[in-house]
Amino acid sequence: MTAPDPDRLNDLGRRVDEAKKRQAAGAKRPPPTQMGIAGRFATELVASVVVGGGLGWGIDWLFGHFGFPTRPVFMIVFFMLGSAAGIRNVMRTATEINTEIAAGAAKTDEEK
Repeated sequence: MTAPDPDRLNDLGRRVDEAKKRQAAGAKRPPPTQMGIAGRFATELVASVVVGGGLGWGIDWLFGHFGFPTRPVFMIVFFMLGSAAGIRNVMRTATEINTEIAAGAAKTDEEK
């Protein structure tokens, strides 16, 4: 077996480094827009309220189907739980977005 050519290895290393730099530069996402943030908040809140209300309605229907009239007890309870979960998700999303924006601002300050 012969030893690899050092010039070819250096060239390969240089090309790999350039490819990594291009990939890292292309991976940057632009900061979220105000419409994007509002849409994400609305989606988080509406989805959790709909799921909570739907689960409550389904449980009420199921119990009613088997002779236990619970309407609308479970629907109200699960609607409230869904609302609380939605608010919690919006708060968590807001924290995540603020962290992302702050990290982007710190990177921009370092580049200056």
